[in-house]
Amino acid sequence: MAPTYKDKPSGALISFNGKWISWAHTIVAYTAFISALVIGISLHYHKIVKNEHYGYPDEWFPSVSATIGDRYPERSFFMFFIAITSGPRFALVGLWYLLTAKPGKALPKFIAGVGLFRTLTCGGWTYVTSTDDHDWHDIFMISYLLATIPWKYGCITLSPPNAKAIKYRKYLAGGFFGAIPGMIYFFIQHKVHRIAGAYTTYSFFEWSLILFDVAFDAVTALDFGTFEIVIKDIGGLSQGKNKLPVSTMVLEKEKAKATVGVFDAKFSWGEAFDTAAEVYHGFVFWSMLTSLGVVIWYFPLWYMGISGYEALVMSTISPLLLGIKPVRSLVINNLRACHLLSLSGLLAWLVKDPVYRLFTVGFGVWMACLSWAATLFSANVHEVRLESKILAWTVGLVVSSTAKFAWWTNNPIWPIMHAENGGKNDIGLALAVLATLRFSRKAPLNSGIGKNDKQGGAPSFLAALGIGGLFFGMHSLLSDTSTMILWVWDGYPVRGPLSAPHGWFTVAAMSAGLLTGVLRPKLVSTWSAYGVGCIGAAVLTSYPRWFGYYGALTIAFYLMAVAGPLLIAAAKENPAMTFGLGFFIYNIMVLFHVWVVAYAFVPGGPLVREHTDWVMTSMMVLIGCGVFNLTSFNSLHRNTTNRRRYSVSQHRKYHTFALGLINILFLASAYFRFPTNDYQPYHADSRVLTAGIWTIHFSLDNDMWSSEYRMRDLIKELEVDVIGLLESDLQRIIMGNRDTTQFLAEDLGMYVDYGPGPNKHTWGAALLSKFPIVNSTHHLLPSPVGELAPAIHATLDCYGELVDVFVFHSGQEEDPEDRRLQSEYLAKLMGSSPRPSILLSYLVTQPLKGNYNTYVSDISGMHDVEPSDWDRWCEYILYKNLQRVGYARVSRHTITDTELQLAKFVVPSSESEKAGVARMEADQRLRDRRVSEDQVPEGWRFPALFRGQGVRGHRYHVFDEPWYYKPE
Repeated sequence: MAPTYKDKPSGALISFNGKWISWAHTIVAYTAFISALVIGISLHYHKIVKNEHYGYPDEWFPSVSATIGDRYPERSFFMFFIAITSGPRFALVGLWYLLTAKPGKALPKFIAGVGLFRTLTCGGWTYVTSTDDHDWHDIFMISYLLATIPWKYGCITLSPPNAKAIKYRKYLAGGFFGAIPGMIYFFIQHKVHRIAGAYTTYSFFEWSLILFDVAFDAVTALDFGTFEIVIKDIGGLSQGKNKLPVSTMVLEKEKAKATVGVFDAKFSWGEAFDTAAEVYHGFVFWSMLTSLGVVIWYFPLWYMGISGYEALVMSTISPLLLGIKPVRSLVINNLRACHLLSLSGLLAWLVKDPVYRLFTVGFGVWMACLSWAATLFSANVHEVRLESKILAWTVGLVVSSTAKFAWWTNNPIWPIMHAENGGKNDIGLALAVLATLRFSRKAPLNSGIGKNDKQGGAPSFLAALGIGGLFFGMHSLLSDTSTMILWVWDGYPVRGPLSAPHGWFTVAAMSAGLLTGVLRPKLVSTWSAYGVGCIGAAVLTSYPRWFGYYGALTIAFYLMAVAGPLLIAAAKENPAMTFGLGFFIYNIMVLFHVWVVAYAFVPGGPLVREHTDWVMTSMMVLIGCGVFNLTSFNSLHRNTTNRRRYSVSQHRKYHTFALGLINILFLASAYFRFPTNDYQPYHADSRVLTAGIWTIHFSLDNDMWSSEYRMRDLIKELEVDVIGLLESDLQRIIMGNRDTTQFLAEDLGMYVDYGPGPNKHTWGAALLSKFPIVNSTHHLLPSPVGELAPAIHATLDCYGELVDVFVFHSGQEEDPEDRRLQSEYLAKLMGSSPRPSILLSYLVTQPLKGNYNTYVSDISGMHDVEPSDWDRWCEYILYKNLQRVGYARVSRHTITDTELQLAKFVVPSSESEKAGVARMEADQRLRDRRVSEDQVPEGWRFPALFRGQGVRGHRYHVFDEPWYYKPE
């Protein structure tokens, strides 16, 4: 009979049961927080419930950080008890390791390391408070929360067969993670939307995390009862000596079910490196594939129509060569060489000439598609290896989306990136070579000659259709986490998800779908699952805001879930048909989804004008063909058992861990990208608003480099407070699924309205503002023939006054009736606002002629910022009820094809100032009176940096200097 904690072993000075370590940790930890809360409420209630926006009674319950870190003596009570907690905490982690360590198991060591890391970071955020150092407090806090994910998951995985402990751990972990979305939601309501009372609700979620977290570790009291502190393991569980009875085997199965069974096998560094290499090689494939459209797009931009280089989109159809038996045998027997040759797509950043860079990328994509198709086909006789390669390909897409989020929707190894604009091409290439060598080290299992030569017919054709629809869906919707968020964006106030931080929800849905497809392939291959996917696609296409985004998450889950079964079925058929024809269909879909917005410049374009719904329907029909093939495929393999279970668990374990690590990295990046919303204009003391308009040419400069950094530098140095960006919608395959406004807004410290989303079929109009955007609406102006004309009507809070800003891109010159209708619509829209207003626009008209006189008219009430500027054709700034004080034009250098135009306004504050502005606007002589720079205050002046030759090719031009205006 095992001794109880009261039985003191012979020779021992002290003996007590291990569960008291858990109880000591729980009691002291709760005492630290509760004592601080009680003392804080008693002594400083009104002070600790007050935040940067509201106080009592709007906010009536304190947050954790305000309670434990802001004031004496509650801060001292908390630190005293939390210091005492550290002893039991370290002991708890140590005992958990001793309890769970088994010979040959690496997971207990990893979880013990995570436990130590959590303990140290806990000391970091408790002893370095937000008042002491906000940044380090946040770094420690986010590190602690991120480490909590593997800690709780690992503890459930390693739980001894104790039914009560397993149940409590599952419930408490579920409560902890279930509280996080609510906490994030109400923090955004407080921080971004500044809603009274939101921080109090956030505080309840925050305190619940503390309660759940400590309670989760308190469950160890149910397990440590087998320990007697001398220290001696009286249960034998830590060495795995005792055989488990039948009843506990049931519990082991329940535990394995809770953790998907992926940690049952032994750890191997070799397989871990294999997985890392496979996933990175998959990331390289998606990086090259997603870059192809961007470098192709550069050419029709400059040709303003079909250039001929668009033919390179067909670089993906190289698997058709696998239909030739000698070629197939050659490729399969030389897979390492083929994969290495595909890395030429990463070398393209060294090629300066855009044409040769395009051909280099095209060759890389050609070899990548050929190599991957041959790799899957060569592994089709070995289920485990085939599944592992498919996981590498699909997890690689998740890595690509995560990397793009971390780099503000640019991929750091794209050929449009280099060191000057944030690229990491050299590091990416070096890692790609190492990964490819590791990825291709195993010999192919299928030579490509034999029974597979006879495969084809309906199954191969249906599989090809499914692959075409699948790859189009993955590329167009999932290659960037902000794409579908911008589909459902409809302006301020914010009523839907934001690219940062909500992009993680897309990655989480992708990860969950991918794992579901691997673990339950028969489930996701059904028509019921397909129907759910169709509903998700329809909701995304038809609805804005959060409801539309729920559809986005559904289709993200479904596409990743069905990817594995579709790819497995395709790999077992003729690769020339499944992947060659599949990529050809994918290319047709790529052109289709570009045609719906580029209809004015392409043959047959008007037939598919504005039909994104047709694109989505076609995608789902194609996937449906693949599902039809899957149902037949599954019926033929109904009796197939899960052989090689050990190996399957092994590779699934590592890919699951990789997915978890990717999600953690995404969350860490999202934390650092969280908007601060504390932006300030450049010259608040002078009540000056500097406004600009710029056509940014889809953020590709004249030399085919991504231009965000150069744009950022110019906007910052010109001290622009409000700027309209045109030709800014990049959320399509051909443009790389990018969003320039994310980087500019976050780096410059500005609010952003993306404007009409990608599913509104425009070339884009966006607004960046140092001033809060109170409200914004999006408009599609009449365009019966030509391209759609987008407009934003936003109301800004400028120094306490509401100012309306309109951002507008008119239709092209070839469609005069469109432009006439658009001018009438916009004039009425501007005239409907009684507030001070600014138009930042691209009008396609000459000064003082034609439609100009509709924009500048009694209907609109708007005035031209400088009527005598005869050199304009497209960009115009109009205004009303504001005091215009400056106007300038700044050369673009090689960033884009259009200059940056600027105007400075003073926002009137008093009634007398408003009356003076009204008199000036009524008198053209007063309105157009120009003065020299030395006659205006310092805060009204444009930066002197751009005088003369300027800097980096940017200078004041046309008039060689800014113009200033001042009333008599």
